[in-house]
Amino acid sequence: MVVLSVIDIVLLIAGLAIYLFIVGGQLTRIAANLEECRDLVRRIKRNAEPISQDVGHINETGTIVAGALPLLYDMAEGIVKGVTPEPDVPAERGPARPASGRRRSRLHDGVGYLPAGTSPLADAHARGR
Repeated sequence: MVVLSVIDIVLLIAGLAIYLFIVGGQLTRIAANLEECRDLVRRIKRNAEPISQDVGHINETGTIVAGALPLLYDMAEGIVKGVTPEPDVPAERGPARPASGRRRSRLHDGVGYLPAGTSPLADAHARGR
């Protein structure tokens, strides 16, 4: 019994050691990625410092442009309406109909349904049988 207990404890410690080894490797990779991200953020901050002085001017210009957009849009619509020719199509147009006339559904034939007023012989003759 003592031998089995010692074997269980050794296996438990070995399993924990393997688990810690795997987790340690993953944490090392995460730390390397975070260091790289930190360096990228510092580089972005260093590159953005000269721009930050002009952000106020950029925002003012953007506000002016955004305020002028509705006026520009209305002017563009007026230009498009002025140069678009009116179509010579009548205002009321009926539904489109196929040139061959009305098509007959064959879905009813599969279940043996005959519409009222037709006979099986007339129906077969009309289909060319």
